[in-house]
Amino acid sequence: MDQKREITDIRGNKKQLGCLGCALRDGEAENPGGVIAETEFFDAVQDYEIPIPGFVILVSRRHFQSVDEFTDEERDDFIALLCRMRSTMRRALNVQTVYLVQEEDTSHHFHVWMFPRYEWMAERFGRKIQSVRPIMEYAREHMKTKDNLGKVDEATEKMRKYFEKEFTAMRG
Repeated sequence: MDQKREITDIRGNKKQLGCLGCALRDGEAENPGGVIAETEFFDAVQDYEIPIPGFVILVSRRHFQSVDEFTDEERDDFIALLCRMRSTMRRALNVQTVYLVQEEDTSHHFHVWMFPRYEWMAERFGRKIQSVRPIMEYAREHMKTKDNLGKVDEATEKMRKYFEKEFTAMRG
């Protein structure tokens, strides 16, 4: 059993949770950003903690941590979802640059961050990978406003609608 820690979602709600992926899957927590797309093995969701519009997390439904633990079916499903979500981000939100980040040293399910890069981020924090953490901390502390949360919801809905329209065959 994972040790519980306090997690604050994008709306400021605090919960004591172990593995966030398991808590979301088992209904112990609800993602306030919502699900954008679902496949047999993965979900694409707005990030649970960081209120940046279009910050998509691809998370496995099964609890594992590394790409070398994929089954062949999971590998194929993941690559298809990753490509389709990237296309969705570009077409629905006009996101031209994305950083993909995958960390194996977490207690969460396998997940990949699809971190959108907006011009305000480059202007304020630079364009290197090292800028991601400061951007996330800035967003966590300063972007939980009603206006920005509305932008997060709007971005999520645009991506959901685009994905459903273009890739309905993926829904399982």
